[in-house]
This record gives sequence, C-alpha cells and structure tokens, in this order.
Amino acid sequence: MHTWLEKHQIALYLAALTVGAVVGLASPQSAPVFEHAINPVLIVLLYATFLAVPFASIGNALKDSRFLGAAVVLNFVAVPVVVFALTRFVSGNEAVLVGILLVLLAPCIDYVIVFSGLAGAASQRLLAAAPLLMLLQIAFLPLYLWMFVGSDVVAVIDVTPFVHAFFLLIVVPLGSAAATQAVARRHAIGRTIMDTAAKAMVPLMMATLLVVVASQIDSVRDRGTELVSAAAVFIAFLVVMAFVGLAAGRIARQDVPATRALVFSGATRNSLVVLPLALALPDSLSVAAVVVVTQTLVELLGMVAYVRLVPLLVPSRKRGRRV
Repeated sequence: MHTWLEKHQIALYLAALTVGAVVGLASPQSAPVFEHAINPVLIVLLYATFLAVPFASIGNALKDSRFLGAAVVLNFVAVPVVVFALTRFVSGNEAVLVGILLVLLAPCIDYVIVFSGLAGAASQRLLAAAPLLMLLQIAFLPLYLWMFVGSDVVAVIDVTPFVHAFFLLIVVPLGSAAATQAVARRHAIGRTIMDTAAKAMVPLMMATLLVVVASQIDSVRDRGTELVSAAAVFIAFLVVMAFVGLAAGRIARQDVPATRALVFSGATRNSLVVLPLALALPDSLSVAAVVVVTQTLVELLGMVAYVRLVPLLVPSRKRGRRV
C-alpha cells in the first residue's frame, strides 16, 4: 500500500485538491470548520516531515558548505530580486502584494522533499538544509516585508500570531521529531513511530491540501478577478526560478542531483506554513490569505510539470550534458 501511495502521490494530491474544492464550493458554511483544522493537520504533517530530517547527521551535512551556500544565496538573495521585479505589476494592491510577498519569500521545507525526489534530485541535501532555511526565512521575512511594502504596513501586523505560529508549527513538531529520533536510536517504539509516519506522509499531505482548499476556495471564487494578477505572478515565478536555480547549480559547480535540488528549492514556497500567518493579518489585509492559497494551487500544478521538465532542463551526464 505504501509503495502504491508513493507511486501515485501526484495524482492523489490533485485528487485531494479537487475534493477540497468541491466540498468548499458546495458547502461554503463549512469553511470555518476546515479553517480550524488547518493548524492541527499542519502540525502532524510537519512532525512527519521533520522526522525525515537527519538531525544526527546535520553536522556532517553542514560541511557541504557549497550546496548550503548556494541554497541560501538562491533563496535569500536571488529570490527576493526576482520577487521584487515580478511584484511591480501588483504594487498598487497592498493586500495582494503582502500575500505574494509572504509566500514567495519563504522557501519550502516540506513537500519540496517529495517532489524533488520524484525528479531525481538530491532530496537528502534539502532535508539537511531544511532547519537552516526555516530559521533564515523567519529572520529575513520581516526585513523583506519592510523593504518591499514599507514600515506603515509592517506596523499594522501583529507580531504575536507570528510568534505563536512559529512555536506551534515549527518548534513543537521540530522538537518532537528530534526527541522521537533520539528515542528511536535506543528503543523499538521510536522506530515504529518513524516508520508509521513515513508511510503516512502521502495521506497527511492529502489531508492538509484538502483542508486548506476547502477552507479557502469560496473566498478564492469570490475574489477571482482580484487574484488573476497574483496567479500570473506565481506562474511567472515558477518559470523564471527554473532557470535561476539551474544557474545557481552551475555557478556552485554542483552535480546533477544537487542542481535539480536547487531548482526545486528556489521554486517551491512555504505556503502551508505561512498560511496561518496570513490568516492572522488584520481585516484590511485579509485577502492575503486567499492569495497564499492561490499560490498553493498554482504551485501544486507547477510541481507536476517540474517533475517531468526538470530532468530535461538538468539532464543526467550519461545523456550528454554536464553540469
């Protein structure tokens, strides 16, 4: 069953998105219920994701300074430049702009592992880099928001929900995963939990996508015309970052799997983690949460394309081109 789920996970994710959309549109009054379920399912999903992070070997992984350096520069130097350029087209709509910035300036740490692995990328390197990328985005996100939208907008954002979300969605699952790994090194119960979590990753991702879409799809429908520009930015971002990631891999002289990993790292964003932050914004910026959900929908479809196209963009050496 586990093998079947992994083999068909992309189709299953699209099915979960479809079911969430149908439920949310058919029963819009259920949206608050699904919205309350977002944090619980995210905590479980991130716990299972972090269980795959090799905490005991992070020290060794951090020695791969060239890959980590490339990932950091890609996500926190190149991506902000691309995002700034693309968002000039929506700079007049403050709420949409804030939503785009929130999601595009935060590199993904969860399902990027899944999709990059399907494309033959070095997903283990992304696993090892996940804690660093998470900590850096927490540090840089407020700075970039201040730079891109100004202090007036940043001033109306209540930092309390951000701190709460960080503790609930990052500290709790990350700490629990590290503790579980420590137990697993000595006791069978820990290994059983880790094995069960690994087998549950696809259903957990499906549940998360379904809940998120069901909670927000009615708002997406109501603001459809307002979100067209945001969707265009997200599509352009996926196209541009494929080539920026490729360039980063070549400049850093990475091998083919690592270069593919960089392409995915630069393109995938942390939408499921920043969504609770967007939901905590004041009413004047409430559309930002719908923008984040729109990015999730665009990105999931984009990842289906990436799985097929990235191996063509970064072909294996035996097919002739070296990276």
